Amino acid sequence: MHVDPYIVLGAAIIGFLVGLTGAGGGALMTPMLILLFGVTPSAAISSDLVAAVVMRPFGAAVHLRKGTVNHRLVGWMVLGSVPAAFLGAYLLHLMGNSKTAQEQIELVLGAALLLGAGAMVLRYVLDRRGGQIRTGVVHDVDVRPMRTVMIGLVGGLIVGMTSVGSGSLMIVLLLFLYPMLGANQLVGTDLTQAVPLTLAAALGALAFGHVEFGVTASLIIGSVPAVLVGSLLSASAPDRYIRPAITFVVAASGLKYVGVGTTALGWIMCATLLVAALAWLISKRPWQSADGIRDLASTDIVPQPDLDQRPSRSGVGGVTG
Repeated sequence: MHVDPYIVLGAAIIGFLVGLTGAGGGALMTPMLILLFGVTPSAAISSDLVAAVVMRPFGAAVHLRKGTVNHRLVGWMVLGSVPAAFLGAYLLHLMGNSKTAQEQIELVLGAALLLGAGAMVLRYVLDRRGGQIRTGVVHDVDVRPMRTVMIGLVGGLIVGMTSVGSGSLMIVLLLFLYPMLGANQLVGTDLTQAVPLTLAAALGALAFGHVEFGVTASLIIGSVPAVLVGSLLSASAPDRYIRPAITFVVAASGLKYVGVGTTALGWIMCATLLVAALAWLISKRPWQSADGIRDLASTDIVPQPDLDQRPSRSGVGGVTG
């Protein structure tokens, strides 16, 4: 069993994103193994699923400890996702594991993710203009069972038919079904419900797929510490930081699903980060704040007289005694 340090590094980067946003694992990890490291598709899919069984519980444990997991939401989603994952695998078996069918499903999923990312940006802009603050508490949310089960059904079916993670789509659907909840709470809930879903998919991979244990070990070594760090950040960081990160990863996942190449995706992501940084600089103008602080520090402050040094009035115009 050979541990590849480059796969360890790649897994660490993607594991950090998974812990931070709850999305992007299957959409980024499997293509990385296939396109960058030459792992066969079947082995990449199976190895990624088995590694995810080890990785995701660590991220979920962080959020469970922080109290950012709604157990009722998790239960309703799992009720739909786990049976749907087996149903998706069975449907794929009936189609003869058709690669064309998988590609068509992934194309539709990619388009849906891009649409969802665009809608998230629009909602963020509208929230900023309207002054809306997401103050919902994850344990007090009014759970909508049927709609939540449907989210699980959709996500589980996609996992079973494409053998890749659908966390990106499920986090988008959760964000719109429960719009007043903070992103960190939804990340925690999504990571937790993904544990039994990933386990079900991994059992199928072990039974019918081909797992390369060297690749799996490399993924686990890199992703587990990184997902812990990402989860700690997402559990405590403000919503205004986590929500853009989720949007970024969802958009990258969507681009990957619709067929954008790895090199092109890298350039697009870099350009997006650059544009976002420039937009932040233009809107916040941090240099003006720094100038204001320097001006305040350089302002002459007139010293106030010390009360203890003022002359006594008792000795003026008379004799004390």
